Amino acid sequence: MVTSPSPAEGKTFTAVNLALAESNLAESSVLLGDFDLRRPIIHNLFQIDRAPGLSDYLTGRCTFPQALRRIEGMNLYLLPAGSPVKNPLELLNLRQVKSLFEELPRSFNWAIFDTPPLLFSADANLLATLADGAVLVVKIGSTTFDNVTRAMQSLCENNVLGIVANGARASELYSKYTYYYSKTE
Repeated sequence: MVTSPSPAEGKTFTAVNLALAESNLAESSVLLGDFDLRRPIIHNLFQIDRAPGLSDYLTGRCTFPQALRRIEGMNLYLLPAGSPVKNPLELLNLRQVKSLFEELPRSFNWAIFDTPPLLFSADANLLATLADGAVLVVKIGSTTFDNVTRAMQSLCENNVLGIVANGARASELYSKYTYYYSKTE
């Protein structure tokens, strides 16, 4: 799963790009799921319908294959958020979600989930207990050290795979290294 401490730190951007990169590998089938039922946007990014999707599958309004969309010419499948729900946490706490997490490895090499921010709802914390791992996205110059610490603590022992530092300007990334390469010899 891909999450962040707060909104607007680039978690969806990271999840989408990770899924696109992984799906370009020869035999890697990838599922990109929009588990951010509060503010879903993956359907907008790929210009597909929001429903049917995850919430519709979990409430029995459609089958899992009906909730999926395949991106033509790629090994990428999308699971949009689905129809709006009143209480996303209650829906994500259903037994069907755990079953879904257990079944997905049989159909996909990778399942990448965009989730809500950790510090604004309990949704991502619940999903972290089910996922094989979590990637935390932080935005340079925006995410505070305190928020990173609180987010990491909220994930507890749930397999944090790493932190993605998002939003760095190229000049910040390479300024230390260009010194070595910019001198003419």
